[in-house]
Amino acid sequence: MRLVDEPLRGIKVLSPEVYEDSRGFFMESYNRQRFAELGIDRNFVQDNHSRSSLGVLRGLHYQLGHAQAKLVRTTRGSVFDVVVDIRHGSPSFGRWFGIELSEDNRLQLFAPEGFAHGFLVLSEVAEFQYKCSDFYSMKDERGLPWDDPTIGIEWPLDGVEPILSGRDCEWLSLAETSENDLPAFGDG
Repeated sequence: MRLVDEPLRGIKVLSPEVYEDSRGFFMESYNRQRFAELGIDRNFVQDNHSRSSLGVLRGLHYQLGHAQAKLVRTTRGSVFDVVVDIRHGSPSFGRWFGIELSEDNRLQLFAPEGFAHGFLVLSEVAEFQYKCSDFYSMKDERGLPWDDPTIGIEWPLDGVEPILSGRDCEWLSLAETSENDLPAFGDG
């Protein structure tokens, strides 16, 4: 595993070493010791796996109280993955980073606690897998609108309306969200 980029403080883009031959390929997708050497020293407690169709947009989600660091990757298809720094007091507060994660490029993205996360499916079907550093807590669940003008994410939609869940249509913008509903810079 090697570090490819650190576009925002704490955000890491990683690329595994892949061994391919006529039988297929092998790669190590997670090794706690190697990840710790790269500055990702978390005790991941939950793995999630979703399957979504073209145009589905999930997010932007985060949790308070039980904040989650996430290590994400796409194992089938392709997604545009986005993280937003929502830690009030952070020098990069409100800044976002997006990257295509696919079964072909095998890139992974690590986002520490304090970032909202979401993704848009770019392929006919995508399977998305991620590790979390804390358990899901419904009472701590929060979110931001995918099209929040305060943030200005440039989603690769090509004029198509994304497919959203009901709850993802109801979040307040970052500008409307109380500081009490945002993580503080330096927490965790």
